[in-house]
Amino acid sequence: HMREVTLLTLAARSPTYAVEFLTKLINAFCKDCNGAGRMFIQTEPTPNPATMKFLPGETVLADDTANFTDAKAARRSPLAERLFLIDGVSGVFLGSDFVTITKTEVAEWQLLKPSILGVIMEHYVVGAPMLLDAAEGVAEGAGESSDFSEADAEIVDQIKELLDTRVRPAVAQDGGDIIFHGFQNGVVMLEMHGACAGCPSSTATLKGGIENMLRHYVPEVMEVRAV
Repeated sequence: HMREVTLLTLAARSPTYAVEFLTKLINAFCKDCNGAGRMFIQTEPTPNPATMKFLPGETVLADDTANFTDAKAARRSPLAERLFLIDGVSGVFLGSDFVTITKTEVAEWQLLKPSILGVIMEHYVVGAPMLLDAAEGVAEGAGESSDFSEADAEIVDQIKELLDTRVRPAVAQDGGDIIFHGFQNGVVMLEMHGACAGCPSSTATLKGGIENMLRHYVPEVMEVRAV
């Protein structure tokens, strides 16, 4: 039923795209029944029990990340939109080579995983776009804010470089991302995405890890806060 609802939604928004999508889907499943072209999607738990990391073995977003916290925002991504049709999915985060799913409190992974795996596999089989526009970095929560004074530009550059080289690669391994949001009066404001959002250990990570590191390398930093 989920696939039928998706096709109806696509048809209402773009009949041509819906026809192309259905044609590719039929061809993909009919052209080879011996396993050629099939994907093996790995799953990994994260420090946040409400999230799980799915690795399709393919590029997800090459240059940036995208965070979707509701179905309305997810309309920009055919994959995220379909994932939100699964009962129990409350968040979708697209990383460079992984998809992090956040579930509702009552949902169970053993029931969600087959549907999620099916949607991700089908998305790649039919070759649908990851985002409907070319500006990948403008997805909800992606990209960086410019909430800082021009007088602090050099300091902000140092902070961003440390985040990009020392923090973001590490948290990506856990299925999340930490985005620079601003710097005011010695306070660095960061936004948590994917597995980092709502993670029980996120406060300890911010204070015990990121804050200590930034204060060590950038004396002007006095505190780190999540926004």
